[in-house]
Amino acid sequence: EQPVGAEAFSEFRVLGKGGFGEVCACQRRATGKMYANKRLNKKRLKKRQGYEAALVEKRILARVHSRFIVSLACAFQTKTDLCLVMTIMNGGDLRYHIYNVDEENPGFPEPRAVFYTAQILLGLEHLHQHRIVYR
Repeated sequence: EQPVGAEAFSEFRVLGKGGFGEVCACQRRATGKMYANKRLNKKRLKKRQGYEAALVEKRILARVHSRFIVSLACAFQTKTDLCLVMTIMNGGDLRYHIYNVDEENPGFPEPRAVFYTAQILLGLEHLHQHRIVYR
């Protein structure tokens, strides 16, 4: 457990954006391993009173270990951002698969919906086993 900072990673493309910042694909320089870096803008967190939520998210991500939930690899801060470096899940988010894969026919067949639902439930079950309730 050595201190890690922004210099340990090379950033690639933006994977998603949210109210407090964005998530970028990044690569650990020392190992070449890919991660997702969730950068939370400190000014936005302060303005919207989101520091406590960010710390709770960090604690939860560090505590859970499930193949259906991303886990925290490390966390650090820069002058402007709080950074949560997490395992990366390839394939895109569920919204993308529902609406953008086939724009003419949004959604997907029932067997695929059952598969995704089962994965979500297994992730929620893991959280509940650790006495964590998600929204």
